[in-house]
Amino acid sequence: MCNLYNISTTHEMMRQLAKAVIDITNRADPSDDIYPDRMAPIVRNTPDGRELALTRWGMPSSKKALYDAASKRADKLRAKGKDVDFDELLKMEPDGGTTNIRNTASQHWKRWLGVENRCVVPFTRFAEPDPASKKEGGRTPNAWFAIDDSKPLAFFAGVWVSQWESVRKVKEGLVKSDLYGFLTCEPNSVVGPIHPKAMPVILTREDEIETWLTAPWQEAQRLQRPLPDESLVLLEASET
Repeated sequence: MCNLYNISTTHEMMRQLAKAVIDITNRADPSDDIYPDRMAPIVRNTPDGRELALTRWGMPSSKKALYDAASKRADKLRAKGKDVDFDELLKMEPDGGTTNIRNTASQHWKRWLGVENRCVVPFTRFAEPDPASKKEGGRTPNAWFAIDDSKPLAFFAGVWVSQWESVRKVKEGLVKSDLYGFLTCEPNSVVGPIHPKAMPVILTREDEIETWLTAPWQEAQRLQRPLPDESLVLLEASET
């Protein structure tokens, strides 16, 4: 699961490569490590045209996941002798969001697979935890991957949703936010030795970006595949 990536590029490169015609960002050139629930740039489809915007990383979690979490919390409160309004508890159940999307056959995700909810997420490198490099008693270090050693701009194939109401953080309470996440797939042989479960779905060519943002789902879903081994490198620690 990719829960950290970096984008170090220019505002104009993002806009031009994805052919965004509308810009609602502050036009700053990003150079940031992006973590879950942070704001980050995406290029998304809107009724007015393709738009470069800042949105919050983490799509809504499933109703079942939230129901199960609220049920566990309700059981703990009842065990302490407290009254529980379960509907209110469920409404206020914190949802940190789902960053990576694998099972596109799920009813939870199907509603957001049309072109109106597709987006591309710019990045220059992404990280996966590398347990094999962990030193005893230390934190698990990250392995970083990029298209090549120069870390050129590429995109994750993503989806987004407008003004979703949820509790992202308890201190915030109910908020409405534009949210995004990106698809994953089987890892290639570059990522697999470090993270055997999955890798992000990566788009490197303009025609792939166009297909993802404009094609019917039957065609677009073919892009949910590993990037060819020769199109991705594991960066040396000195390059990250």
